[in-house]
Amino acid sequence: MLRLIRTTSDNPDFRALVQLLDHDLGERDGADHAFYAQFNKVDAIKHVVVAYQQEVPIGCGAFKEFSGELVEIKRMYVQPDWRGQGVAAAILAELERWAEELNYKGCVLETGMKQPEAIRLYNRSGYRRIPNYGQYAGVENSVCMQKELL
Repeated sequence: MLRLIRTTSDNPDFRALVQLLDHDLGERDGADHAFYAQFNKVDAIKHVVVAYQQEVPIGCGAFKEFSGELVEIKRMYVQPDWRGQGVAAAILAELERWAEELNYKGCVLETGMKQPEAIRLYNRSGYRRIPNYGQYAGVENSVCMQKELL
């Protein structure tokens, strides 16, 4: 049974999953990976969700405050053997619930054109494409999205 825990970026399971994520992104993004990596540091993230299946960490996600009313979803990852089973959707929903509990009004995120499965997940979860923001403005590979929370 899937178990989700709320934690911080100090969690060793989260850090191990992020290493796998970074390896995966490095392969997908190639030479562009260094550009994206500079925006994905995990030091001092206060809002992290780790998914477990029989005490094995299989996925993660996090958010950081983006503005006074918005959070930015970061570091979403599910191990390959567990993809397609709703794990990422469960992590994302838990992050959104947590953000709502903290009175945030919405979520933004950035993903890449080379991550079509992530784009599908976010579309199915109610995210809509927005103009690329901040450091992603003008970056052709970046896809920025937003969702209002209830």
